[in-house]
Amino acid sequence: MKQNLQEKRIESIVGNPEEVDFDEARIIYHQYLTENLDLPCEVTGIEDFGWEEFYVFGPGSKKEYERLKKDKPSYTDRYQLLSISTELESEWIMYWEDDLAGHVKRLSDGKEFILGLSELKAVDKKSKQYQLLDDFSFWVVNYR
Repeated sequence: MKQNLQEKRIESIVGNPEEVDFDEARIIYHQYLTENLDLPCEVTGIEDFGWEEFYVFGPGSKKEYERLKKDKPSYTDRYQLLSISTELESEWIMYWEDDLAGHVKRLSDGKEFILGLSELKAVDKKSKQYQLLDDFSFWVVNYR
């Protein structure tokens, strides 16, 4: 099978997915990102977080959604990504057993959350951070 550039970058980090255990690869990826991400960096959600689907695509009330967003993280918010971890669990991480945890601070009010790193993207599309996070998200979704 022909690999695209993204798959080649990922394989250069974690090895051949057919030869490396996913949990081992996750630890390797964490180490790689720890060494290569320039933190803090500004991030936002790739798409609606799990709790938001009822309001974004379903019958949920727009008024209630706006109220809930004050205390819950939203994919539309902007955050500072402060650190990443393999150890943290959170109700906000969709794939908590497979993902890495991103410790973020919301820019609008300073509230901090633990979000799934694979659900985040760097705001600056031309930055190294953007590619690193995009590759990681692709890896989690396609190789878990």
